Parts: sequence; structure tokens; C-alpha cells
Amino acid sequence: MENKVLIVEDEVKLRRIMKDFLQKENYKVIESGDGIEAVDLFFSEKPDIIVLDVMLPGLNGFEVLKEIREIDKTIPVIMLTARGNEDDVLKGYELKVDEYIVKPVSLKVLVAKIKAFLRNKTTFETIIFGGLNINVESMEISLDGIPIDLSSKEFELLMFLIKNRNQVLTRDKIITSLWGYDYEGDLRAVDSQIKRLRKKLNGRYIVTVRGVGYKIEEE
Repeated sequence: MENKVLIVEDEVKLRRIMKDFLQKENYKVIESGDGIEAVDLFFSEKPDIIVLDVMLPGLNGFEVLKEIREIDKTIPVIMLTARGNEDDVLKGYELKVDEYIVKPVSLKVLVAKIKAFLRNKTTFETIIFGGLNINVESMEISLDGIPIDLSSKEFELLMFLIKNRNQVLTRDKIITSLWGYDYEGDLRAVDSQIKRLRKKLNGRYIVTVRGVGYKIEEE
């Protein structure tokens, strides 16, 4: 099955060049020059990866990314933009972009990055952790074969813990991962999320490290 790439770029000439190059690499390409249309195509076409410009009509790239991440935490998104100042780069990563690339970029390098993301996406589509079976793409989780229902934030927290398995994670580090650097709320939000997640996991896997934070470990 062909992998599907959504290119969101308002510069028509560049968009067509990228499309032609990717099609020669056997990718199916959907293209858009408008942020609002890009969100619609994300829903209707279900691409495997998105290459996203920042400066777009309708919705800018950051707004598009924010809408996508509210629905899908796992689809790889590469921002390809002329805006390379530090604030823009940090904003992109705070909104959970997978890679931020400043133009110009070699199309061969771009294709190599797309291939790497899709390879990793396939490799890690299903995660087994103890009695947990996690489908990363669909966000479906079962514990000992019994489905459990997690909110998007609980799922994000669980994935962050598993990614850093056996490491003690401070509340500050968890806050930064889940809410971003500019979060100004109470650190107890972490404790509340942990409490709800732990209950759904039947009290298993998540360990409290007093005075420090939390870690997850297999039984």
C-alpha cells in the first residue's frame, strides 16, 4: 500500500516540485495551499505524514498543527518553512511538531526524513508493555485483553511514561511534556492525571518516588 503524504504549502511552484519528487519515490501525494483546506484533507484523506508550511492563508501552520494534534497525537508532522527564528521553532515543538526544517532544504534530505518517520511509525504502531497492548495509531489500549478507555491526555501521559520507562520523571518534566513550557497551572495537575491513569491501570505499573515524581516499570 502506498504511503500518503499531505503537502501543505501556499507557494504553488514549490508544492508542485515536491509533489513530483515524492511521486517518483512512489508516495501518494495530496496537496493544499490553504490552512482550512489542509485540516479538511487531514480528516477526509487520513494521510500517513504531513509536510506543513507556517505562512498559509485561512489558518497558519501553527493553527493547523494545533487542530491536528487535538485529534491525532501520533501522525508525523514536518514543518518546512522560511520562518527560522528561535521563537517560531520553539512554538512548533511546543505544539508537538516532529521536526522543524528551515527552507531551503534538499528534496533528497526531505524524502529521507519522511522515510525515517514512516519507518518508525510502522515499527512502533503496536507497543506491548507488561499486560498492556497499545495501538499507537488508533489509541486503542487493552490491559490483559480487556479494553480500557483513556482520555487523550491520559494516553499522552502513558506514552510519555513508557517512552521513559524505568526513569524517574519529575513533575516539572511531565508538565513540560504534556502542557508545554508556558504552562502556568498547579503542579498538582500531574498528580491528578497520574491518579486517574493509575486507577484505569488497576493500580499497576506506575510507581511514586516520594519527593521526586513518578516512574513506570513492568511487574
